[in-house]
Amino acid sequence: MEAATEAVRRAGVCKVAVDGQTLRVAIRPGEGTGTPLLLMNGIGVSLELFHPLVEALDPALEIIRFDAPGVGGSPLPTFPHCYSTLATLVAHMLDTLGYRQVDVLGVSWGGGLAQQFAMQYRNRCRRLILASTATGMFMIPGRLSVLAHMMTPWRYMEPSYMEKIAPDLYGGDLRENPAFTHELAGIMHSDDPVGYCYQLMATVGWTSLPWLMFLRQRTLILAGDDDRLVPLANAKILKKLIPRSTLYIFHGGHLGLLTHAQELGSAVERFLA
Repeated sequence: MEAATEAVRRAGVCKVAVDGQTLRVAIRPGEGTGTPLLLMNGIGVSLELFHPLVEALDPALEIIRFDAPGVGGSPLPTFPHCYSTLATLVAHMLDTLGYRQVDVLGVSWGGGLAQQFAMQYRNRCRRLILASTATGMFMIPGRLSVLAHMMTPWRYMEPSYMEKIAPDLYGGDLRENPAFTHELAGIMHSDDPVGYCYQLMATVGWTSLPWLMFLRQRTLILAGDDDRLVPLANAKILKKLIPRSTLYIFHGGHLGLLTHAQELGSAVERFLA
């Protein structure tokens, strides 16, 4: 956690006023020669969770990450957002920061937002990367015992509970690596459950199924073969429906961007290049 926090401090953290709200943003400058990469996180977690991936990517690549409203250092919004209004908020954040076009990587909940942004602002999203994510309400779900853990933010409120359920919830390396699970429980911690609930509400009734075939961005889909939350079949559906897509399957679980940062970082770099 200390390493992630220090890396964020070095990257440059700012508070950006957007549409009457404030977003906490971290920018790693890179060399400024290519298209910047915008990262969209999973539900309930702050931008620090992307630290292993950011460290694995080429230092020349400019990277933007932010805390969603009500998460991490971004204050709770007055009203809950849906994915379409969140996509607009992100577009206005990019306007404020001076970015016209970005590549977008979204993981899990952030993968839904990334799909919405790519459809809603297609000229501003050059390439799309979807990790451990699905099509929304018509996805192929994980086991009910796993999904039940997602209905409450308790795992973020109590690290010992997170440590207990993480192997079954996320799968992959977390089942064989207790030390990593313990570290993860310390990083994925929040004191405010309302922001989590607002993020859950953003997904209600949302699906990308009707318009995925209209996405024109080149798309990389990253999926673990032991993802308990978003089974691999969902990535295959995305691959089938998105015209210019490539599927990369790794041996791991839902948090592959953390546990397989070097492998997936290399896959991302090849795709963006």
